[in-house]
Order: sequence, then C-alpha cells, then structure tokens
Amino acid sequence: MEQEINTQELGEKIVTVLKTIYDPEIPVDIYELGLIYDVMVSTDYDVKILMTLTTPNCPVAESLPMEVEEKVKSLDMVKDCEVEITFDPPWSQDLMSEGAKLELGLL
Repeated sequence: MEQEINTQELGEKIVTVLKTIYDPEIPVDIYELGLIYDVMVSTDYDVKILMTLTTPNCPVAESLPMEVEEKVKSLDMVKDCEVEITFDPPWSQDLMSEGAKLELGLL
C-alpha cells in the first residue's frame, strides 16, 4: 500500500524556502516577485519548479536557478529538484504580489 504523501505540506515548505531567495537587483524574494510559475511535486518526492527571470540576460541567470535547486533539495522530504526556466509568458510587474508592489513603491 502506498503511503499518502502530503504534497500540500511539502509545497508549503518549498514556498517557504523560495521566499528566502532574492533577486539581487530587487529587494523582494523571487516568490513575491512572481518569478515562480509552478511547483510540481511527484509521488516520489521529486520536485519540478517552473520559473522565469526578470530579464533573459539577468546577471543571475545561471546562479539563481542553481540556488533554487540547492535550497529545495536541502528539504528533508525532497528527493530531487529540477528547475526549468521559461520566458513564456515573459515576466512583468503584473506578476508581483501586492506586498512586493507595495515594497517597491509601485502601488
């Protein structure tokens, strides 16, 4: 009998970790910025994260996905993590949370 895994609980832990990662040019975490498009957790505890960057030539284009991958992998329950970068749809300020917009004086 398969053990029921709590993907929602794990999802929340992943979001908590994502909120500790910041875009170096903007004082807001990548989750609040709207850079994370999707977090998928399989029954094997493999995590796939679909994310974007503020610009394709973002200075952290290489290091940011690696940081996401490493921090998510560091969670006890996560077996593996794969980060996929997409620019479809491209990031825009509309994707930011209200808190992020407030922080940056955009509201």
